[in-house]
Formats: sequence, C-alpha cells, structure tokens
Amino acid sequence: MRRHRLLPALILTALTLAACGGGREREPLFPSADQNAGTPAATAAVTPAPASPTPAPQPAPVPTESPAERRLATMTVEQKVGQLLVAGIEGVEAGEDARQAIEEYQVGGIILFGYNVDSAQQLTGLTNRLKALNGDYIPLFLCVDEEGGLVSRMPPEVADVPQALDFGQTGDSTLCARLGRLLGAECAAFGLNVNCAPCLDIWSNPDNTVIGGRALGTDPAAVSRLGSALWEGITDRGVIPVAKHFPGHGDTAADSHVGLPVVEKSLEELRRQELLPFQTAIDRGIPAIMVAHIVETSLDGSCPASLSPKVVDGLLRREMGFQGVVFTDDLTMAAVADTYDMGTAAVLAVEAGCDVLLICSGEANLTAAYESILAAVEEGRIPESRLDESVQRILTLKYQTGLSNEPVGPADVETVNAQIRALLALLSETQGQTP
Repeated sequence: MRRHRLLPALILTALTLAACGGGREREPLFPSADQNAGTPAATAAVTPAPASPTPAPQPAPVPTESPAERRLATMTVEQKVGQLLVAGIEGVEAGEDARQAIEEYQVGGIILFGYNVDSAQQLTGLTNRLKALNGDYIPLFLCVDEEGGLVSRMPPEVADVPQALDFGQTGDSTLCARLGRLLGAECAAFGLNVNCAPCLDIWSNPDNTVIGGRALGTDPAAVSRLGSALWEGITDRGVIPVAKHFPGHGDTAADSHVGLPVVEKSLEELRRQELLPFQTAIDRGIPAIMVAHIVETSLDGSCPASLSPKVVDGLLRREMGFQGVVFTDDLTMAAVADTYDMGTAAVLAVEAGCDVLLICSGEANLTAAYESILAAVEEGRIPESRLDESVQRILTLKYQTGLSNEPVGPADVETVNAQIRALLALLSETQGQTP
C-alpha cells in the first residue's frame, strides 16, 4: 500500500495454557502377599514397617486463560467482525466517518495517510480523539505507512528520512536497526502504534516503479538480514511492524493501486528469492505480515494472493509456519476493486485466512465489508470458530504490545529531529566507507 507524501511535508506478554500431564501410577512399595507366597521370606516372621503417611490429594492444575481468551469469550459476533476491520477516514479531524467506524462498527483500527495530517499538534490531537471515541473498549490499531523516502505520513515539522534502499545499499544491519528504531520513535511520538513497514520485497525488476527504492535491495540474503534488523528496530520502540508485500511485489511491472500485477515464477524460484526475507522474518518472530494484491501463477493463478487460501492458509501459515496476524493490503485498490465488489472481497479475504482487512477509503466500503462478513458468519459460510481464530490473534497482539486508549502528550518534535540528524550523519559516514 502506498500514498506519496504530498508535502515536504506486543499488551502484556500473553499467558500460555498450562498443559498438565498425569504422572505414571506408582508401583507398590512392598510386594503383595500373593506375590510372596511360597518364598522363604514369606514364612519368616517379620515386623511390619511403619506405614508411610499418605499425601493429601492435590487438585489438578487448571489451565490459565490468557487475557485475549477471556476477552474473546465476552464478545458478540458483531464485535468480532469489527475487530477484523481497519478503516481509513477523510480529513484531518475525527469526523462522522471516524465516529461511525469506532462507535457503531467497533473497528479494530484506523489507518492514516498524508491527507489526514497537516501539523504535529493536529496529528497528536487526531490520534487522541480517536482513542477518546473508542472509550474503554479494546484499544485500536492506529496505523500508518512510515517507510521513509516517498512513503511518509509525518507532519511537515518532522525532517525527511531517506528511502530504505539508501540504507540497504550500505549492507549495515546495525544502521538498518537504527532506522527501524527511528521510524518506531516517529510513530510513537504521535500516538501511532502500527507501522506498515518494512518492505521485504526484492527489487528484482528494474521496471518496477511501485516498489523501487522502497526495497532494501536486490539480493535476497541481504534483504533478509537487513529487513529483520529494521523491523526489530521498530518493535524496540513499542510499535508493531507489518512486513510487506507477501509473497513479494518486487518483480512486478504493474502497480496494484491501478491494476492487478501477475508474476510468473516457479515455486522454487520464489523460495530462493521473494519468500526468503519473509521466511527469515517469520523465523525471528515477526508479529504481522501484509499480503499483496498480486497473482503468483505458480501459487494460485485464479485470484490475488490476498484472497487466496492457497497463498495465505496454505503457503504462509502451513508451509512457512507463520502464526502471527495477517493484514491484507488495502481492499479498495484497483487490483481488487476492479474485479470484486467490496463485500465479496472481504468475505474471500477472511476465507483465505487473513485476520485484518484494510478498508482505506469510503464509508460505504466499510459498511459493505462489515455487513457481508457478518452475513457470511450468520449463514454459516464462515464458521464462527474461523472468526474466533482471527480475533484471538488480533487480541493477543494488542495485549502483548500493551496498546492503550490513554492519550499521548505533545510530540517532542525537536528530539525526533535530533535523532534524524544523527541517523543521517551515520548514514553519510557509512556510505563513505562502503566500497
């Protein structure tokens, strides 16, 4: 997902279920009379040993419910459906669309773009107002795409940060971790808690303009190493990173904002290239991954990856072992919207195994997604147990990360800019040392 910047301008650690295995039955301390019959010892006079005290029976430990499980058990179907949706809003204030999304649909989150931001004070006020609308309900995902370079949502008072490729070309994982910490600090300063970054795409097609310098590089091993350093840096600032665009958007020529890209690579080629950074991130515990609106013909030639059970449930979850939260890219993008109506796309995304659906524009789109998923659950097309799987993953991530409805104070823009200047100096120094 991408919007160009128009102006120069996880929840406490989740409790695991205690598994209580029964012990083996004790063998008798002494052989029974029947066992001793006919033996010399059985005919000898013996003084019985004093009986050992019988330990009092102890109740079996009861598995402890996690906060996510306790909350899930109290939720209505309508509330569960709401948690799957992250809505976009219009303007720089929390207007009627924000109120409807939060109060009526009880959405899981809000995503902001450049057109929602005009100053540091305004952005802080907006995130605090969204939290206030949410009251004491489950904390919101407050999301942005803050990558640096052309893809930035920071207010004009915040200095520019170079694109990811500039850092990736240094090959320095420490520098990329510093970049991640800075991006996380930028988000946290304004009350934002989810950063849809980094791009783990391999920029393997020179004609690809939608990714380009947003990628860390062209080498799968380097992007794997540097990309994980970057997202781990974001988590260091208490912000949730969402790695994108699975299963890899770097070899496309088309832009999924305006059309449906098609990639024709074998599964073995994908495993050696596009999938490698995502597998590395999964192995290192990435909490969230965004699935792209692209057709990978070797995986599923009939629909976009974001709507494909073969890609999401089959490849990402079962084969690659990802147990975190799966985000869709924006379902209002042309790659999906030109073929599917919003209600159909939303239901297909849930059936594919996605947890969070980005509905980045249009009140009518949000309504269609909400009502269609709810109807699919009520009709039995989507089992409520499937809904529960996604909601539990979402709630677990929110509790693990410690998301809160508490307002944040005024952003310390001067400190953020000082961190940017220090990072730029370090980047320049590292670039000078790079052969």
